[in-house]
Amino acid sequence: MDIEQFIQYLSKQGIELNEKQLQQFNQYFETLVEWNEKMNLTAITDKNEVYLKHFYDSITASFYYDFTNSLSICDVGAGAGFPSIPLKICFPHLNITIVDSLNKRISFLNHLTNVLGLEDVTLYHDRAESFGKKKEIRESYDVAISRAVARTSVLSELCLPLVKENGVFIAMKGANFAQELQDAKKAIHVLGGSVEQLEKFQLPFEESERNISIIRKEKKTPNKYPRKPGTPGKSPIS
Repeated sequence: MDIEQFIQYLSKQGIELNEKQLQQFNQYFETLVEWNEKMNLTAITDKNEVYLKHFYDSITASFYYDFTNSLSICDVGAGAGFPSIPLKICFPHLNITIVDSLNKRISFLNHLTNVLGLEDVTLYHDRAESFGKKKEIRESYDVAISRAVARTSVLSELCLPLVKENGVFIAMKGANFAQELQDAKKAIHVLGGSVEQLEKFQLPFEESERNISIIRKEKKTPNKYPRKPGTPGKSPIS
């Protein structure tokens, strides 16, 4: 996906990028490649592939959920900033929080947000399990979002405690997601959520499968969740 195709495909979805935003995406790419030589941020460094598999793929969440409102969003395990930083560039009014367990990735994101001139982006070096226990953080976000970090049964325990009632958890996944979502149904219910929407589509050009699940927070998450760091991954709710 070259830059012209990137612009055209987003325009089809009602997203019109101005020169500043296009420059931010270009700076994002250059900064990602530069830092990737020092630390392992991504296996994808070809410009067209970064624009398709990282930038465009991240923005697909906005095709199925309305990000035009003023929203507080927590991105769990964002790595090199996906999906929240591409979404922030497209929708500058968003208030973004990123939590990641690796300090070197937080260092990269701190540098990146400064280079891109992004405001209202807060970075936390923390485990999601510990982060979701903090009184000032817990059940405070309109949206929690995560892109292919872990199984949905695990992700739900990391993300749903962060979401306020009637907010949403958006899980962005690859192929063969239906069974994974089925396996996570009990966990989602226990944590106060309900699957509201499931969208399956293909990325342009390469036609690889993508899935986006929107899970509505219908009631408060029981206080015992999330459990201590490492437990959700080793022993998912089932």
